[in-house]
Amino acid sequence: MNAHKIEVVLTEDGTLTLQGLPFHAGDAVEVIILETKTPQQQAQHLPQSNISLYPLHNTQPYRYDDPTEPVALEDWEVLQ
Repeated sequence: MNAHKIEVVLTEDGTLTLQGLPFHAGDAVEVIILETKTPQQQAQHLPQSNISLYPLHNTQPYRYDDPTEPVALEDWEVLQ
């Protein structure tokens, strides 16, 4: 199955007109219609809560004492 994406703005309520499709008369096609949301519409649908979308923003970074040292060597069966 080949998929083709075309964004169209409806000019009349309940009527959709598609032109320039790469199909021929008599071809069977399946049509799925998804509503496109603009970034402003997406922002309106975000939950209006006090929970920050970026909880670690402006916080102290984690500190790693030995970031390159191996961890849990005793758990590797191959090394025993």
